[in-house]
Amino acid sequence: MLTVLVLLPTAVAALLLCIPRSAPRELFLWAWTATAAVEVVLTVVVWTGYRSDGGIQYEVQARWIPSAGVSYHVGVDGLSLPLIALTCVLFLACALYALRETRRVREFAALFLFLQTTCLGLFVSLDLILFFVFFDLSIVAMYFVIAGWGHKGAGRAALKFFLYTFIGSLALLLGFIGLYLAADPHTFDIVELTQQSPLAGRSLYGALVLLALAVGLAVKTPTVPFHTWLPPAHTEAPAAGSAILAGVLLKMGTYGFVRIAMPMLPDAWRDYALVFVVVGVVSVLYGALVALAQTDFKRMVAYTSVNHMGYIILAFGAAAAVGGGQDEARRLAVTGAVVQMVSHGLLTGALFLLAGVLYERGRTYDMAAYSGIAARAPVFAGVTGVAAFASLGLPGFSGFIAEFQILTGSLGPQPLATALAVLGILITAGLFLRALQQIFLGPLRLPVVAPGADRPFPDLRTHEAAAIVPLLVLAVVLGLAPRFLLDVIEPASRAVLELLSR
Repeated sequence: MLTVLVLLPTAVAALLLCIPRSAPRELFLWAWTATAAVEVVLTVVVWTGYRSDGGIQYEVQARWIPSAGVSYHVGVDGLSLPLIALTCVLFLACALYALRETRRVREFAALFLFLQTTCLGLFVSLDLILFFVFFDLSIVAMYFVIAGWGHKGAGRAALKFFLYTFIGSLALLLGFIGLYLAADPHTFDIVELTQQSPLAGRSLYGALVLLALAVGLAVKTPTVPFHTWLPPAHTEAPAAGSAILAGVLLKMGTYGFVRIAMPMLPDAWRDYALVFVVVGVVSVLYGALVALAQTDFKRMVAYTSVNHMGYIILAFGAAAAVGGGQDEARRLAVTGAVVQMVSHGLLTGALFLLAGVLYERGRTYDMAAYSGIAARAPVFAGVTGVAAFASLGLPGFSGFIAEFQILTGSLGPQPLATALAVLGILITAGLFLRALQQIFLGPLRLPVVAPGADRPFPDLRTHEAAAIVPLLVLAVVLGLAPRFLLDVIEPASRAVLELLSR
């Protein structure tokens, strides 16, 4: 089942590339949409058959490079299943959003289908080399999405994105090799390495391996100071590319921390937990403050991703720094971090698609060029308002559930850091309210096409609403009835903390 789920998009992409470019563009776009819909159905089937008692399920293992201890080993648990579901939902939303795309649609659809395979493959990987292969291939696919369909400065932004993340992946590979050499017998299998904990009691070796893993994953997340590739990549990427980059690719970094670094290097993680707490808080505050200073709507949303990823790193660090007798706080912090990954993917994906709607109408992201849009496009204004309030953590949305758990779980062990992180929520509220007021309220003002000309600003179109509204509906469902998600995540969080406590 998992192999079909992972490889189906690439198989369809290969078929699309065999069709002449002169075929109707609707053929490529609807084939992409249909494949994305089938992936969602397959994910629902996997979720329905998943037992909430935890553990790795749907496991498949086959020999790949046995002489090097590498195998094709895949499976899902409560950490990966929510991210697989998020990935499939976001790719379907992007397929619907792109139904009016006219530029090289065959290649555009094929690239996104291949990118979906790389994302799903990483989340189901239970072998470090398999994880690394999908990690690197996602960089290649996103590079071509940004460079081929981005805005004016896309080439430079794509190059910066590729170089940063590729260097990070090389650091990650060094860490994987360090784990392989420390294991006895040598293996890249994630399950075996987690059980062995091969670097237990080897403080210097463990610290160096953790440093390599942390750098590689922090670049992808990204956290301060490895975040500088993110704003230009988001600003210049097409809307669908930005939604996947923020909604899915950033989660590869945070997922790597909870899947690999924490359970495999428990001693080193506990020793340097305070470093991750500090990095998390700095990312929260820096991301919020720099977002507040932006005049470009899309760039502002990009910096809020740095802010939201900071909460996840804070939670992971605080979970390791908790003293004895606070197991519930530890579980809350880790569970909240995983929920935050899902929540951020839904909400920031919706915000980037809404930024694409704004650009498609006005050909600029500059907030000063707009005013009073609510009078022309009330549905667009309302949906953007809902997405903004959800993103700042308002009760009733998934963001509140995630941030409440993170802050509650982090408060006991790290009261000062948690108090500073709360300031990030206040700053985020201010920047979103300012953006909503500037763009949607007041007298009508639109970017000038020509002197005396009135630029039309149509309301949200059907395909745009079909892509964006379901993401917000899911955020509301998770905010009001999160139990079905928490039942999956909590056993996995408990298992990670047991490994971390060894």
